[in-house]
Amino acid sequence: MNTIHDTIRQHGLVRPIEGRVLAGVCAGLGRRFGLDPWPARLVFVLLLLLVPGSQLLVYPLLWVLMPRESDALVLPPTPPAPAPVASATPA
Repeated sequence: MNTIHDTIRQHGLVRPIEGRVLAGVCAGLGRRFGLDPWPARLVFVLLLLLVPGSQLLVYPLLWVLMPRESDALVLPPTPPAPAPVASATPA
């Protein structure tokens, strides 16, 4: 599942932390295509009205497949820096 999330993340599709109403799917789609969240929601609903019942399949599927923005910000732990070595030269 991580490879799917990584591929989708590379295309700029992530569910943002801010601006979400339910899961952030429409806000993420809007961000990807340069729309504010509310117009993106409106376009999403209008497109799904063309195929009745698709909302029950498409939104949950995108919810599962689109990674959260916070997952993209998690960095692996860095190893501790080596301790400084005292010099042996007399002062």
